[in-house]
Amino acid sequence: MIIIGIDPGIAITGYGVVEFINNKFKVLNYGAVTTTNKINLPERLEVLYKGLEDIFHRYKPDAVAFEELFFNQNAKTAITVGQARGIAILCAQRNGFNIYEYTPLQVKQAVAGYGRADKKQVQQMVKMLLNLREIPKPDDAADGLAIAICHGHSSHMGDMFKIK
Repeated sequence: MIIIGIDPGIAITGYGVVEFINNKFKVLNYGAVTTTNKINLPERLEVLYKGLEDIFHRYKPDAVAFEELFFNQNAKTAITVGQARGIAILCAQRNGFNIYEYTPLQVKQAVAGYGRADKKQVQQMVKMLLNLREIPKPDDAADGLAIAICHGHSSHMGDMFKIK
């Protein structure tokens, strides 16, 4: 099974592409689609859509997984990240992929074994679980990989986490 984990953002959308077979992960790719604030919001969303579409066409995943958004302070940031997330979900939907979402707690639990793990602990576990030489950069790519790992560990649960 090929899984793409997406950590959406308007400036940086991290992604991680893994193959999950026989309870083992193999990294196929990771990175980020980036936009600049020198272009307007609709153009940034288009850059994001085209970048993700290229990745989806290249890897043809069996599943695309997202982390649920969690914001408790900046409403403006929440709105723009929500728009980026919407574009990413639309891109996955238009390409016919199965789409799943997980809470930050579920991602941390699946990767670090502890739902309150901090960012550094999760990054170290991503590095270890995927047998990487170093922690993936940017941080958003490491988050994308963590989300893909979470889906791999949860995929035996069927469509419980599928976005409906």
